Amino acid sequence: MKGRTIMNIGWIGTGRMGYPMVSRVLKAGHSVRVWNRSVEKARPLAALGAQVVDRLESLGDLDILFTVVTNGNSLHEVCFGPSGAFADTKTKVPRILVDCSTIGVPESEVLREKLAKRQVAYLTAPLSGNPECVVAGQLSSVVSGPQEAYDEVEPLIKSYAVRGAVYVGEGDLARFCKIAHNTFLAGLMESLMEVTLLAEKAGVARHTFLEFINRSVMGSGFTQYKSAALVNLDFTPTFTVPLLLNKDLQLGLDAGRRLGVTMPIASATREILQSHIGLASQRPDAKAYLENDFAAVIETLAALSGMKLAPENVHVPNGLEVPVDSPRSG
Repeated sequence: MKGRTIMNIGWIGTGRMGYPMVSRVLKAGHSVRVWNRSVEKARPLAALGAQVVDRLESLGDLDILFTVVTNGNSLHEVCFGPSGAFADTKTKVPRILVDCSTIGVPESEVLREKLAKRQVAYLTAPLSGNPECVVAGQLSSVVSGPQEAYDEVEPLIKSYAVRGAVYVGEGDLARFCKIAHNTFLAGLMESLMEVTLLAEKAGVARHTFLEFINRSVMGSGFTQYKSAALVNLDFTPTFTVPLLLNKDLQLGLDAGRRLGVTMPIASATREILQSHIGLASQRPDAKAYLENDFAAVIETLAALSGMKLAPENVHVPNGLEVPVDSPRSG
């Protein structure tokens, strides 16, 4: 794909991540045919130029198919389930599948084998960032699979992963990168909350300590982005603790066992997250509380430290100022 060549693209999954990603691809001028399990969630994209379909079979005559779904089971279902996009061996299917979901390597390997039988090039292209990052142009991606297929779709990936895409090689190497990334995220967040509480108990306001961290060499886009949640106890969800524990961190620990890599920090972080879920389950609002952002773990760490937190009600920039021309998720 060179210059402004327009390609016919299919897209499965228009949830919190998929919706703003599709918006950016549409803005880049491409024709996108969209399917979502709940078709009503996808319909607003029609106003942006997408063609919303209610049958997976309607995606067969396209060049490239993107998928952004919850887990490995969902990915297999939309690809090879009874009405999956690649299930009918007698019909035409997209030449390239680009999957942006976070799933385990064994699940991905099974899918790769099945797609190879349909002569479909399979790229794994997991993401770094959340929906706000997509809107702000701060999303990035890591990709693995056939080099030729990557070269063809790279401009498409960069239309939503504005910070760039990194090609790491063949097979499922990108899966390992994503698993390592999210394992690091869990440990980094736990450590950030831990030291923030240490400073607060010594008498330093959370917003002051986090401003220092973010201005220091230890600061990062991630620490800046999560600071507002820790300062003001605003746990509007970007990612929940049960998902972080049972999906991402577990994938990291499983990969560590498979490869023989010692992961003591990941193991300790798992126990902290499990403690948070255990304590949350005793609350009268347990179900709703566990739907909060994983930053809510700071309340569990505070309780274990004999502390009761209160919002500081201080404005903290999150580093994701949205460009004027950025597509929004609505």
